[in-house]
Amino acid sequence: MSAAWLVGGGRAGARRARLLLAGGGVVGGGAPPGRSAVLQEWKRIAGRLHGEWWALVAGVLLAVLGASVLPLVAGAAAVPVLRRLRLAALRRRERDRRGDAVIALCGSLAGEVRAGRQPGEALLPAARDSGGLGDAQATVLAAARFGGDVPGALAAAARQPGAEGLRGLAACWRVAVDQGAGLADGLDRLEAALRTERDQRNDLRAQLAGARATAVLLAGLPVLGLALGAALGADPLHILLHTPAGLGCLAAGAVLEGLGLWWVRHIMRGAQERTA
Repeated sequence: MSAAWLVGGGRAGARRARLLLAGGGVVGGGAPPGRSAVLQEWKRIAGRLHGEWWALVAGVLLAVLGASVLPLVAGAAAVPVLRRLRLAALRRRERDRRGDAVIALCGSLAGEVRAGRQPGEALLPAARDSGGLGDAQATVLAAARFGGDVPGALAAAARQPGAEGLRGLAACWRVAVDQGAGLADGLDRLEAALRTERDQRNDLRAQLAGARATAVLLAGLPVLGLALGAALGADPLHILLHTPAGLGCLAAGAVLEGLGLWWVRHIMRGAQERTA
């Protein structure tokens, strides 16, 4: 009841809780919701939960099945860790999208310059089409339109995660303006270098995907062992949560599990850093 109140807010959340607990009965004089309505309500509530909150749900379930508060504590402790991992994955995808946009910006700008436009004039449509400047687009375009310091604005925009290639664009711009070099040729070389770097990074991720999947599989084997023990008629949760030997094995297993996952993550991060 309290969870539904927090998710839905006020009386609407309480009504949803009564709806779910009723299991198809009449709630508040309304029509019977039926099984499909209950399932739709569960799906709607589940859609509001991020992945890390399922650790807390699993902890609550195991706490009820094992009659112990330890799974609940472990599930609550896993929520911030899983949230950090989810946000890190989101930042990585955003960084990759911005890097692809910078590559597209270089190619589009080179095409506009070859079409006969001046660099400042060519930057306006290229930036709008590619979105490679990100949050600094207004600043860079204002500098290009009104004769400002475009290389400085590009260097400042390169501080955004994934937009490091804009430093190369700033250097090409500065060389082309100061020394009259061909901007389009420099942009072509920059685009090729950025594409090569991106392809190497994607290849490394593909090579590490197998190791990552193996680590996740090994990390899930203890859960499979508990399910197998329960299927054979044993009571592994009671042994782990209510006996001294079980508590000792649980603590040792949790420590070794955490160390193993940390070590795998450390190896993968080191490989990515060396490649970069």
